[in-house]
Amino acid sequence: MTTYINVDGATKSFTMQYHRSMKQIAVARMRGQKTHDRFNAVDDVSFTVQQGESVGLMGLNGSGKSTLLKLISGVMRPDSGTVLTRGRVAGLIATGAGFQPQLSGRDNLWLNAAILGMSAAETRRKFDEIVEFAELGKFLDTPVTYYSSGMKARLGFAVAINVDADVFIADEALAVGDRPFKRKCKARMREIRENGTTIFFVSHAPGAVRQLCDRVLVLEKGKLGFDGPVDDGIHYLHYDDADDGDDDEGLGEE
Repeated sequence: MTTYINVDGATKSFTMQYHRSMKQIAVARMRGQKTHDRFNAVDDVSFTVQQGESVGLMGLNGSGKSTLLKLISGVMRPDSGTVLTRGRVAGLIATGAGFQPQLSGRDNLWLNAAILGMSAAETRRKFDEIVEFAELGKFLDTPVTYYSSGMKARLGFAVAINVDADVFIADEALAVGDRPFKRKCKARMREIRENGTTIFFVSHAPGAVRQLCDRVLVLEKGKLGFDGPVDDGIHYLHYDDADDGDDDEGLGEE
């Protein structure tokens, strides 16, 4: 089977500043205090994802999930180690990422499609389907600066989900909106999974992960703490006895 995501010893570090102004920094240094720290958001992580796998990425807030997602999508590069992907990668990892506020939703649709590697002919062919999925109605020709975060996320997700991708990555937190739209997003992800697309899915919801994923990775303070069966991963996080809350709106039919 072909490997579509190969993460080998990937580490990504950031600097955390304790003081904002030069005066505060100078005073802290005079007192022998720390002015900053380096921390590893992703710390020596290794795993592979095979063609057609659907992998859930779980972990507590601050565990490094978003950073790992950005490394896989190519938005960031690791400071050490390697992150390699095969084929076209599409998805949505940040609300309104790549949008130009002064352009209309229509223009941003074309722009985002181009960023994700869609040709003009491909975008033209899928235009109506994208617009229908986004549910923007009369706001399609309104500048995006007037959009709510939910409207931006709907448009971004609608474009990404219509890319003929080999790997689809998604942060569940971006499937914003009312319950019917959330269900539609998850149902569409289930469709692309059934079509053989490799999926990398970040989620806190045990129900959604159980329904969509074959395997779970769990990050703990940047390190890979678990890699294995879905139910075992959920138990590892102690999420199996938690209130699933909105899980019933996860991957069910509309």
